[in-house]
Amino acid sequence: MACCNENHCGSKTVADGRYRIVLWTVLLINAAMFAVEIGAGLAAGSAALQADALDFFADAANYAISLFVLGMALKWRALAALIKGVSMGLFGLWVIGTVIWHGVHGTIPGWGTMGVVGAVALAANLACLGLLYAWRNGDSNMRSVWICSRNDVLANLAVLAAALGVFGTQTGWPDLAVAAIMASLALHGAWTIIRHALSDWRSTAPGAPVAAE
Repeated sequence: MACCNENHCGSKTVADGRYRIVLWTVLLINAAMFAVEIGAGLAAGSAALQADALDFFADAANYAISLFVLGMALKWRALAALIKGVSMGLFGLWVIGTVIWHGVHGTIPGWGTMGVVGAVALAANLACLGLLYAWRNGDSNMRSVWICSRNDVLANLAVLAAALGVFGTQTGWPDLAVAAIMASLALHGAWTIIRHALSDWRSTAPGAPVAAE
């Protein structure tokens, strides 16, 4: 039997149902913010906003993957987390390339657009973080979702700081510095997710101790 008693099975089903609703909610929020930020980032010429927009897109895709594997065996949830970790790492590398490009071309972004859109993005990610808080210590797949949202809040704060920096210095370097920080957060988060995913994956190997799901 998958559950030790009827009450446990019922509570697990209810919990999974609530988590599914939360994932759909944060998926829609992230998809909407991607559309807002990619347009604003291109209009303002901000590397940080463009990076944050692609982060929203990556998160929306990650939440979709999490919904797909929800309720599956731990092995498949760990595989989904591994895919998310790798994609986050690739995102970090892409941001590094963007920083180099804007640094070479001397881009000075629009600080006003950065500030307004950054504040809206921060509010959206704080809402997502609050919704996901209850599942921050779940399996590797749930932890990966929490880590993504936590990093997003830190990135939004950095974008706001970059807007102030661009305003104060009238140069693009604060924007590039923040984009570099976002890349570091993405790479660190990717490593954490991959490490947890591999741990869960190894626990499903024949002869391995049974992992709590």
